[in-house]
Amino acid sequence: MAVDDAVTDLLRRAEEARVGSRRVVLLIDGRSGSGKTTLGRAVAAAWPVARLGPVRLVHLDDVYPGWHGLEAASHVVETSVLSTTAPGWRRWDWQHGRAGSWEALDPAVSLIVEGAGALTRASSSLADVRVWLELDAETRRRRALGRDGTAFEPWWEVWAAQEERHLARWSPRGLADVLVEAR
Repeated sequence: MAVDDAVTDLLRRAEEARVGSRRVVLLIDGRSGSGKTTLGRAVAAAWPVARLGPVRLVHLDDVYPGWHGLEAASHVVETSVLSTTAPGWRRWDWQHGRAGSWEALDPAVSLIVEGAGALTRASSSLADVRVWLELDAETRRRRALGRDGTAFEPWWEVWAAQEERHLARWSPRGLADVLVEAR
């Protein structure tokens, strides 16, 4: 499925998953540069508030505790972001390299969580819609480095190794309901 068609499909799935006034949880995972943020923003912008209530978009870039933090952020998604009581996370202060402010989430508000590491066995069991974005390595690297430039380039291999471990441990593509072929 192409990204253009994904928004419509994901919103349909969210509406089908909604039970009463219970929040809907949508997880978007994929490797760096695959388009997770773009898709998450597009779904949030098109979210039918009148039918599904409000939604909050959570970017794992705000959650990762530094360049070695993919696994830790995955755990935060499972245990804190998706908690039904007092959900939230501690924002990472990239400029100072330390934990920052607490970001509280309303447990009644639907969530779109996007980022590498969003899909694990535990988080997928707490979600209504699970998405994997697929894109070739060369295009992903070009996009990611074009977006983040010199800040990301020295960390590309470190981050890619963490993504490889995430893929080997959790097989997030296999946990997904929806596969989006990014371009």
